[in-house]
Amino acid sequence: MSLEFLLTSLIVVIAPGTGVLFTLAAGLAGGSRTALVAAAGCTLGIVPHIVAAVTGLAALLHVSALAFQIFKIAGVVWLLYMAWAVLEERGPLEIDERRAPRSTGRTILAAILVNLLNPKLSIFFLAFLPQFVDPRATAPVLRMLELSAVFMGLTFVVFVGYGVAAATIRRQVIERPSVLAWLRRSFAAAFVALGARLALAER
Repeated sequence: MSLEFLLTSLIVVIAPGTGVLFTLAAGLAGGSRTALVAAAGCTLGIVPHIVAAVTGLAALLHVSALAFQIFKIAGVVWLLYMAWAVLEERGPLEIDERRAPRSTGRTILAAILVNLLNPKLSIFFLAFLPQFVDPRATAPVLRMLELSAVFMGLTFVVFVGYGVAAATIRRQVIERPSVLAWLRRSFAAAFVALGARLALAER
């Protein structure tokens, strides 16, 4: 495993995006356990993109305008829904100790959809993984799967770190309604901004 791959992957994973945003919100809403579940869900959401890259399906998104637009629109709609849900206190930032915590299944499903409905991820892996595979390798697909496993491991660890960090300030947020309101608006605005960026994305 090259140091270049590890550093590049770490930079990509650390950079704020939809997965990071969702995990932070989950940590604030439900504490460390919910953050762990969200991190796992976001990591699982990467799997279809890796499979697409390895099997060549990502190339279809790259060359087919219709397929790309369908995925892109679905992703934008989901991000806008997330923004609305946060403002309505129905989304990942549902911080109210009087209510039952969100089920593990719902959190995982929402987290998976956050990464799944982003066609740029498939194209990213299609362009990213082959750079670190020796053209002379006897089993290039196996090598890509190994690199993908490392990338997913880094994703999970980093996202857990983000989520647990958010969970540590959960009590302070709950006790300050003005801070909570500001956070909800900030998260909603961030989801809208990410949706707008995806809407403007080109293949």
